[in-house]
Amino acid sequence: CRQLFRSPSMPSAVIRPILKRVERDRDTPVKSKRQKSGASPTGQEEPVAWLMPRGGGGVSRQKARLLRSRSCSHEEIENLLDNDCRELIGDFSKAYLLQTVEGKHQDLKYISPDIMVAVLTGQFSSLIESCIIVDCRYPYEYEGGHIKGAVNLPLEQDAEEFLLKKPIVPFDASKRVIVIFHCEFSSERGPRMCRFIREKDRACNEYPNLHYPELYVLKGGYREFFPQYQSHCEPQDYRPMHHADFKEDLRRFRLKSR
Repeated sequence: CRQLFRSPSMPSAVIRPILKRVERDRDTPVKSKRQKSGASPTGQEEPVAWLMPRGGGGVSRQKARLLRSRSCSHEEIENLLDNDCRELIGDFSKAYLLQTVEGKHQDLKYISPDIMVAVLTGQFSSLIESCIIVDCRYPYEYEGGHIKGAVNLPLEQDAEEFLLKKPIVPFDASKRVIVIFHCEFSSERGPRMCRFIREKDRACNEYPNLHYPELYVLKGGYREFFPQYQSHCEPQDYRPMHHADFKEDLRRFRLKSR
């Protein structure tokens, strides 16, 4: 005991009372008032009880509820990790880099047009090596005006081939590759493509590894981005999906997307 408690940094006047108390406690027999676990005076088993204070100063005896433990399957563990409320990217290696905002779909990460422009103007160049902007609108919408540098991938097979056939990896391991999806309003097509790529990415990697762990959706889509930042669009125009001159194109691409 003396070797355990003695420390060069503590004066002997402090150590001596502690050692005496330890030796006294060691020599004093301890009386246990606890009954045998699970046994009652009548010989019948009963659950462990807790003593809970009453309002009047007394105590009341409540039976504790014992729950059987259960093992989770591999799929359940993956779902728990995917639904983790912490702000970690898809492979749980680090936090999301870009500031996110609330969007229509709670399972996706949305960024504002302001953050998109910050990425486009190189404000995150020290941390991001490559930013892939996936425009999920139909080709006639894309040709009528799109964000500079965006790639038009309206169909799932196109996006899968472009992103996953030969995944884009950073040359500098300390930097990131991020993917930002959008459509006209980022209400249906963009979020659906984002989920599709994550699902396919999961399928071709050992969990939780991913080729693209950091996915975002542009909130408001091109409809909200264009009026604020026309200079970052080419051509500087906006062609809606339900344009009167492209009804046949809309019908054809909707059939393909199904």
